[in-house]
Amino acid sequence: MRGLLFCLITTATASIASADAPHEFIAEAKTLLVVGACAEGTPPATVKPAIVDAHCKILRKAQDEYKAGWMTDANAFFAATVPKTVPKTVVYPFAGGDLSTALSVYPDADEITTLSLEPAGDPLDLGQLDEHQLKTALLTVEKELGSLYKSNFSVTMDMIGAMRSGTLPTQLIFSLSALTLHGYEPTSLRYFKLSAAGEVQYLTDADVATAEKIKDAGARNRQFSNVEFRFHKIGSTHEQIYRHILANLDDAHVKKDPSALAHLEKKGHVAAMTKAASYLLTFDEFKQMRQYVIDHVDWMVSDSTGLPPTYGTPAGFEYETYGSFVSSNMAAGQPIAPVWKKMFDSQPKRPLKFRFGYPDGKNHSGHLIIMRRKT
Repeated sequence: MRGLLFCLITTATASIASADAPHEFIAEAKTLLVVGACAEGTPPATVKPAIVDAHCKILRKAQDEYKAGWMTDANAFFAATVPKTVPKTVVYPFAGGDLSTALSVYPDADEITTLSLEPAGDPLDLGQLDEHQLKTALLTVEKELGSLYKSNFSVTMDMIGAMRSGTLPTQLIFSLSALTLHGYEPTSLRYFKLSAAGEVQYLTDADVATAEKIKDAGARNRQFSNVEFRFHKIGSTHEQIYRHILANLDDAHVKKDPSALAHLEKKGHVAAMTKAASYLLTFDEFKQMRQYVIDHVDWMVSDSTGLPPTYGTPAGFEYETYGSFVSSNMAAGQPIAPVWKKMFDSQPKRPLKFRFGYPDGKNHSGHLIIMRRKT
């Protein structure tokens, strides 16, 4: 009787553990790598090879040009510039779908977290699309990824439209393309929500089944807002973690939902980056995120949308400038532009071969700022 009771308890415990286990999407990730991100491989039988071939002819051209141009110069610069001692945990706010730049700056990071207004998207959508819908969705991927690779930043409103209501998980495909470009491969893909205290809570089979009943693509994508995948360099055993979190980081939204900021604060001191961030870190509406950077970031790379010396210098940071900066390329940056110009003018002229985020108002080839905490 005791043995039977033990067996029943063990079985019940296993069932509970199974029910609570994270739903694994690595099979879908590998399919999207081929169909959306154009990695080598065979598309599923449900997708016509001709559709993938047409898409990948365009996308691979953009990827190849990006690798030969921007990535070659940027990877060499950051390999020589980023100290080996910076934290291996990286935070990239206002990132859009830009894992690729993060991997250029921090290729050996243990953990990279990006945050933006865009959801990762539903990885199961591919199996629901007819030929016309798939072609249309892949055109969106071509357009938005091509823009990112050409300009090194994306237009926020274009990204929101493409990723919130897209019939493919566009943000996820951006990230998978980044892995392909940099020579990594995914080993696990899960989605999650954050508790109020910032703890990761993975979606279970039951959560996924409930989400898939939602008919509206935009509403369904929001159920798949936050993604985590584990990956490693091909040939390496060093497992790395990437998480993308959908979060509005202005003070009003952080007050209403503190989970994203709480999650970041748990990481302790971090390395960071931001670019093409609409100068949000200078706005009064983003005081909490600005304070997070001041309190937790030890080393950061940015364009002029990073933390300006108005806030950084009194907090004990020092700056190093590269490229040229005269004025902001947008009205939102004009109030802080003189502070940046003064800093650029006061430092040696350090060359920069690639664009990092926004050009300045005079459309110079690029500018870049390194901010580090004084020791």
